[in-house]
Amino acid sequence: MKITPSPLCWPVGWKRTKRRAKGPFGNGGSISIDGAVQRLRRELRLMRVHDQDIVISTNLTLRLDGLPRSGQAQPQDPGAAVYWIDPWAKQPRAMAIDQYDKVEQNIAALAATIESMRAIERHGGAKVIERAFTGFVALPEPARTERGWHTVLGVDFLATAEEIEAAYRRLRSERHPDHGGTAAAFFEVQAAYEEAMAEIQAGH
Repeated sequence: MKITPSPLCWPVGWKRTKRRAKGPFGNGGSISIDGAVQRLRRELRLMRVHDQDIVISTNLTLRLDGLPRSGQAQPQDPGAAVYWIDPWAKQPRAMAIDQYDKVEQNIAALAATIESMRAIERHGGAKVIERAFTGFVALPEPARTERGWHTVLGVDFLATAEEIEAAYRRLRSERHPDHGGTAAAFFEVQAAYEEAMAEIQAGH
């Protein structure tokens, strides 16, 4: 599955809503697209997720920085999805909502959902939150990258953990959709890093 900021990339296996309601977010349901996006990014930052590890996917036209542009007509499909890299498990996650009739309301709903789940964690439900986010897997787990992890990362097969980490951090930023890359390339780098570190831990 190719994940793109636009058009909407709906997670595999997630059901779609047939009848949509008016959203409650903002003053009288009038939250802006930018306001909703910033709210969602803020909630993910509070989970220690870096901005470069977040892909917000909708059918909205994008700004030059890769984020949805405000002040545009509503697309026919107002659904919104967010993909991110779990900073602890180093795994891709996804969440999607299309309950409301406006994209910004669905983006804000994603933020509110994550905020609620963080509240569970604050009140001692760490295991609950861990299990919940385990369910938000964005992609099937690739056992191995097709091109080989050293080729994807541009390092020698006998590279050290420090060299692999440095290449991973550089490419993760370069391949991010917000910086002109593609989600497919972004997650290929993630998969290569996980494969490389697994081999190092196993002693190559």
